[in-house]
Amino acid sequence: ELIEIARALKPYNGVYEIDYNEIDFTKLDILRSIREWKNIYVRVPGNQIEKVDLHSIFPYITGVVIDEVQGLDTLANLAIHKEAMTYCQNEYPSLRLVTVGGVKEPDHAIQLLNHGADLLFLSGEYVEVGPGLPKRIYEAINDSAFQEESRGWKDYFLFGLFITIGGLIALVLSLTSIVLPYDESFMQLPREELLLFNERLLWFMAHDRMTLAGTMISGGIVYMTLSYYGVKNGLLWAKQAIDIAAIIGFLGILFFIGYGYFDWLHLLFWIVLLPFYLGGYVKTKGIKRTPKSRNRRNDLAWRKGVMGQFCFVMLGFSFVLGGVIISGIGVTGVFVPTDLQYICMPEDLIHSFNGRLISVIAHDRAGFGGAMISVGLLVLMSALWGFQSGNTWLWWMFLIGGLPAFVAGIYVHIMIGYTTFIHLLPAYIALALFFGGLYFSKSYLMGKYSY
Repeated sequence: ELIEIARALKPYNGVYEIDYNEIDFTKLDILRSIREWKNIYVRVPGNQIEKVDLHSIFPYITGVVIDEVQGLDTLANLAIHKEAMTYCQNEYPSLRLVTVGGVKEPDHAIQLLNHGADLLFLSGEYVEVGPGLPKRIYEAINDSAFQEESRGWKDYFLFGLFITIGGLIALVLSLTSIVLPYDESFMQLPREELLLFNERLLWFMAHDRMTLAGTMISGGIVYMTLSYYGVKNGLLWAKQAIDIAAIIGFLGILFFIGYGYFDWLHLLFWIVLLPFYLGGYVKTKGIKRTPKSRNRRNDLAWRKGVMGQFCFVMLGFSFVLGGVIISGIGVTGVFVPTDLQYICMPEDLIHSFNGRLISVIAHDRAGFGGAMISVGLLVLMSALWGFQSGNTWLWWMFLIGGLPAFVAGIYVHIMIGYTTFIHLLPAYIALALFFGGLYFSKSYLMGKYSY
């Protein structure tokens, strides 16, 4: 029966594992036959390795699976595994060694690998610690790897720099004239006449444009940081985050077309940005480096870091969701009830005053919604993929990159007197997630770990 199973498995990759207690030492020719189709690994509890007769089956097996001892804790199994591997290396140096269990944190895995293990299998600790344990182990192994500077990061960096500069220009305009000459030309309505009709309409437009400016500045800072600390070091996840967010951002041009008002300044901005993005994309196509981490222990810093990571994941998700909702509102009704309460005027009256004014407001919402989606994706992917101990730069990126969006978004509401609680509630929740993420993740990302 064993031979039939091994023959049936021949076309597939893998090895044949058999429990030591199932071996019939009077019929070792069965092992010889199985060996023709598959490498054989024999499974033995770690505390029995010196008591079993491996010598008789040594010619037929490729390696030993050192099984965990049920009822013992992780540290006890870890010690047993190391003793068993020392014994096998002395008695049977050619055997490959596989361990099961005895790993509850990255340091345990590194100890086993340094002791000679060729492969590790996680056991119940995987459930207890969480599904991120394999990722943490791999990142800890990469911590000692040498890294060379990657090409193409400067193009991505300039891409982010120009977005930041564009955001700063938009911020100045939102604090001064608010509407631009081409806005007035499209609406056939001078700024002064709009002020005389309803000055709150102008302040409402400033509210959208300033929040867009803050979001652009934040996005630009994140792009530059990911370029310098991620792409420059060959990290594939940083490139993927930039690419996904940038492509979604460029596709936002479709929003403007759909709103019936596409100004030349946005087109010029896209034309300036596109060559830098394409240059970065092409030059970095070959990068494939995976993250590294200083984390070795399930210490307090790691436990708090998990909470901080959750906050940033939720923050990124909330930005994406908010951007989709804002864009959806612009496509449909443009205004929400609290908007009209602030403006003190129904939508049909605004439309009767100037049929193109709502298109301009909707155009602003398109830009803001698209920018929020892009920045949300950057935050979400950075929190999911770049959250490794020792990434001090990631913590500073979240802090410095997040402040412009939050400061501009909340300040403009106070400045224009649009402080309705229900309208600002999403911003308050996002702000709580932002500071929660910074607080809980600081010690972990700063690399305050223990060996």
